[in-house]
Amino acid sequence: MLTVELSTSTRLQRRHAGAIASLVLISILSSLSGFDFHPSISNSWEGLLWGIADPVISLDRLASLVVIGLLSAGMVRGALIAAAFVSAGVFGTVMHLFQVNLVGAEIGIATSTIAFGAMLMILKQPNWLLLLLLGAIAGLFHGYAGTGSAIETGMLPLVIYVLGVTLTQCAVVMSAREMYSMLPNRIRFAGLAFSAIGIVFLRNAINLVM
Repeated sequence: MLTVELSTSTRLQRRHAGAIASLVLISILSSLSGFDFHPSISNSWEGLLWGIADPVISLDRLASLVVIGLLSAGMVRGALIAAAFVSAGVFGTVMHLFQVNLVGAEIGIATSTIAFGAMLMILKQPNWLLLLLLGAIAGLFHGYAGTGSAIETGMLPLVIYVLGVTLTQCAVVMSAREMYSMLPNRIRFAGLAFSAIGIVFLRNAINLVM
């Protein structure tokens, strides 16, 4: 019985890892193709589709989701950290809709990715309260930056868009948490990779501002 349970768990972890790898490939291809990350939304169907796609078609945003999932894995309050990230993302969306100015959202996303990657490399067991705070700040930036495609749409498409974004963020973070045990000897390398992604996007974001 134990062997069967372990086998099932391993298969599920591999599926989560395969899903994350597929999303990374999609993000890379989207970035290389010059894809418009903020298309206009005119109806509920488009709101659903872009809501589901928005958090994963940009590599820096996807990287931030995955790394916070890995960091929160195995922690007693890990689910709370994930919930804080997603909830703050919704609040960031509301801020953008009410035209509250949050300067440097893209810079904030890249910086948080670098910080999360560094924590993954250095800290075996991060302080949950610190991670909760950083996760909430990162979620706020994510929500604010990703609302450009829905800023002028109707109320129903907007609500569906936000639900789609929330669903995708939860799915990615929870998948990353599940695949954590597959990376015991590679977790520092993963942290280095995420930090490197953050540095690249931070440079690009600073160049855009300047």
